[in-house]
Amino acid sequence: MRSRTRLHPRYRWVVAVLVLVPTTIATPWMIVRASTASDTHTSSSSFDRADAAVVLGARVYEDGRPSRFLRERVETGVQLYLSGSVDRLIMSGDGSDSSGFGEPSVMREVAEGMGVPPEAIEEDPLGVDTYSSCVNARDTFGATSVIMVSQEFHVPRAVWVCDRIGLDAQGTYPPQRLTKSTMIGHVREVAADAKAMLDVWRGRVPDGTT
Repeated sequence: MRSRTRLHPRYRWVVAVLVLVPTTIATPWMIVRASTASDTHTSSSSFDRADAAVVLGARVYEDGRPSRFLRERVETGVQLYLSGSVDRLIMSGDGSDSSGFGEPSVMREVAEGMGVPPEAIEEDPLGVDTYSSCVNARDTFGATSVIMVSQEFHVPRAVWVCDRIGLDAQGTYPPQRLTKSTMIGHVREVAADAKAMLDVWRGRVPDGTT
């Protein structure tokens, strides 16, 4: 019989660490995506009617121009409004961002330029992160059902957080593009999903709220 070579105990620990550590780190990412897969769809899909679409903020350039990610998010939110899926848009982002213009204000300007009436747009300048945007949609703007709008890599986390704090949540995203920024976004989600789980678990109170 051919004898089987066994790993030295020291190397067994190395192998175990190499397998277990990445698995542990990726577990929140896998849970978030598995639990929200049926509720996140491309912008060309149809959606159940909701109280509001929450458009999540992204970078604004120093001259006040929205980044491609931000413009695509606003365009997707406007599409939801014009299709009748929602009656209002909550522009949720950092109102004191480094550009000096404020993400929600820039988002409003883009949406109004696309035909959304001013009264159908609400600004959430305290939506400095996804968890805050979800809590503010519920507590500040009184929504009970939402359609979260962002890029594909981000939407599952937004939907997952909203679900966990009692909102009926769907998610949508513009067509995907394979770019460096998109790849970085996917990588960052691994840590971001873990942080989101911690925020939900401890019931963090967003900054600027009581």
